[in-house]
Amino acid sequence: MGLVALGFNHVTAPVELRERVAFPSHQLPDALRDLRRDLALSEIAILSTCNRTEFYCDTGGRDHAPLLRWVSDYHRLDLRRLESSSYLHHHDAAVRHAMRVAAGLDSMVLGEPQILGQVKDAWEVARDAGTMGRELERLSQHTLVTAKRVRTDTDIGRHPVSVAYAAVSLAQQIFANLEQASVLLVGAGETIELVAEHLRQAGVARMVIANRTIARARELAARFGADSVLLSDLPRVLPAADIVITSTAADLPVLGKGMVETAIRARKREPMLLVDIAVPRDIESQVGDLEDVFLYTIDDLAEIVAENRRSRLDAAEEAERIIAQGVTAWMRDLRSQEAVATVKAYRTHAERITEAELDRHLRRLRRGDDPEEVLGRLARSLTNKLIHTPSQQLREAGAEGRDEVIVHGRRLLGLDPTYRDE
Repeated sequence: MGLVALGFNHVTAPVELRERVAFPSHQLPDALRDLRRDLALSEIAILSTCNRTEFYCDTGGRDHAPLLRWVSDYHRLDLRRLESSSYLHHHDAAVRHAMRVAAGLDSMVLGEPQILGQVKDAWEVARDAGTMGRELERLSQHTLVTAKRVRTDTDIGRHPVSVAYAAVSLAQQIFANLEQASVLLVGAGETIELVAEHLRQAGVARMVIANRTIARARELAARFGADSVLLSDLPRVLPAADIVITSTAADLPVLGKGMVETAIRARKREPMLLVDIAVPRDIESQVGDLEDVFLYTIDDLAEIVAENRRSRLDAAEEAERIIAQGVTAWMRDLRSQEAVATVKAYRTHAERITEAELDRHLRRLRRGDDPEEVLGRLARSLTNKLIHTPSQQLREAGAEGRDEVIVHGRRLLGLDPTYRDE
């Protein structure tokens, strides 16, 4: 087994790189199959969120360099930049990392609740693509069980704070009277749903939800008493927005400099706050150069995130202990699986000996030999053949003074390990 976790996250890579190594959901199945085929991997899963892109695979003990080169070729990125912005974990360290990610301990916002669902989805996509194998299935089971323990047994799970919450907190810091602000939400996924929930709790009454499909926008708008429009309506509704929060799954920006500049002129230079929490980004970076426009990306939420992290350090320590227990459970399961393979091999070996001896002694019965004598010979022959190799190994261990082998051997054979023939 060569379990590896290779990734790029908010700590090692800036948003402009993270958005370029990300995999849109519709590309993931084909990317998984291409990656497995191109590198002859036995199993592979990809986790791609706004803050990270990670590859979990069994390399069979081979070097990870081909994986980095594949990412470089696939996304047309400089290999040296990828190398300097990546992290790599092997074996139990990869397991620990996967558990920390699923539990929200490796997130920008410590304990954020969305990541567990995103990890589940990543395993499911790989499963549907046919790229999950025995090792990744075991990893997924242990990861999800441990992450759920963290959620239920620590305060991280009871009072989560998400990037969506951080975005609304930023708006509250800038707008003294958030209740009077008009908010435009671009997208209708889980993140925007969380944003809308936090905005409603903050007292915001005027919200517009813009989405590529009107049905989902209307569904979400109905829950929060908001208006719904299509993305194509953005030029029309943008001038009325004091705050714009975006989180779509679009491959290209949905708000460009020209559109925002036109909206600012229509607002008679009244300031506008834009918070882009999507990766890839929804708002062109040049928008930040405009006067009276305050543009924040997901990386700009660092101070709010830092405050969240400080308030959760005690819960994080307990969570880390649960993670350590999860890794130990995975190691025990791994060793158990290895033992199962040995037991199966030993059973097969014993059955071959039994079948050969039985066949040999049945021939004696057919030619008329005394049944009692045949059965006695069968019993003695089976005993001698089955104990031959263990007996030989134990004698050699005794001659070499390896007493621990004798002790373990007696336990394996079901004998009293403390017995010594004086």
